[in-house]
Amino acid sequence: MSSRIVKAAAVQLSPVLGSRDGTIAKVVAAIAEAARQGAELVVFPETVVPYYPYFSFITPAVAMGPAHLKLYEEAVTVPGAATETVAAAAREHGVVVVLGVNERDHGTLYNTQLVFDADGTLALKRRKITPTYHERMVWGQGDGSGLKTVDTAVGRLGALACWEHYNPLARYSLMAQHEQIHCSQFPGSLVGPIFAEQMEVTMRHHALESGCFVVNATGWLTEAQIAEVTPDPALQKAMRGGCYTAIISPEGKHLCEPLREGEGLIVAELDLALITKRKRMMDSVGHYARPELLSLNLDTRAAVPMHGASAPVFPETPSEDVQRSTSHGRADERKDDAGPAADLGPAVARLAAG
Repeated sequence: MSSRIVKAAAVQLSPVLGSRDGTIAKVVAAIAEAARQGAELVVFPETVVPYYPYFSFITPAVAMGPAHLKLYEEAVTVPGAATETVAAAAREHGVVVVLGVNERDHGTLYNTQLVFDADGTLALKRRKITPTYHERMVWGQGDGSGLKTVDTAVGRLGALACWEHYNPLARYSLMAQHEQIHCSQFPGSLVGPIFAEQMEVTMRHHALESGCFVVNATGWLTEAQIAEVTPDPALQKAMRGGCYTAIISPEGKHLCEPLREGEGLIVAELDLALITKRKRMMDSVGHYARPELLSLNLDTRAAVPMHGASAPVFPETPSEDVQRSTSHGRADERKDDAGPAADLGPAVARLAAG
């Protein structure tokens, strides 16, 4: 069976709290180190640039204003100087990079995943469709336009962030597009050991169900950083554990030892022939699917706050009927100047899975 081997790296990174530029410098250094070890794909944690909003998990909404405003100041615009720096690093080393950022779009922040191809082009920008729990005080919602796979130098990639993996339809949308490598991101250093245990179950299951590789990256906070976020020892307990940086095969196996503490990166070879080996037995969007019974509707339109409608087009010389209607004050009865209708509500783009 013919195959291709892709070398992938997952990075467990400690961000520089309060500094976009500081974290970007660490990202660039990690890209260089992963490339030195032969990696062709490098995956970073959720919103690691400038840093995950850990403060929102342990701070009451009424008190989190200063920390939230600081995150606005340090957030990433796309495109912008930060993305150009990462694109240049991807291009220099010839690697595909998957990076989680806090994206600022005017007055709103988003949990955004960026995929840079090996030539530095931005292949995908997607936003987490529903921020989780405390995150709803920090980020806006994404839309279906980013629920898509992209073909890159290392194969077809799909990406989701954190508890999006508990939305089975979001996962299925990528499965139906035949992702080969799933790039997942979590914050790390949150909730406690149970978070890492749940994460492992979730990501190994997705590898099995999708029949794809999973490259998962989580962040990491040092004890000094935890104390910087909160001096309260009781609250500090909620900011330890929850780290599980791992690379998993389509058979649900770890391809190297996961990283559960500290900074670092792990590297493993992905033999893409294992995808066919798995799907020969169980292809959940192919021979094991029943689309005539169960299928997915996905609205892939970008959500925008305003929809434009063209102005009505009137004939240069009004018809006799129009003149008669106007003369009797019944312009609302004209039928030839209706013009295009405005967008009055969401339509559903139906994409059949399978």
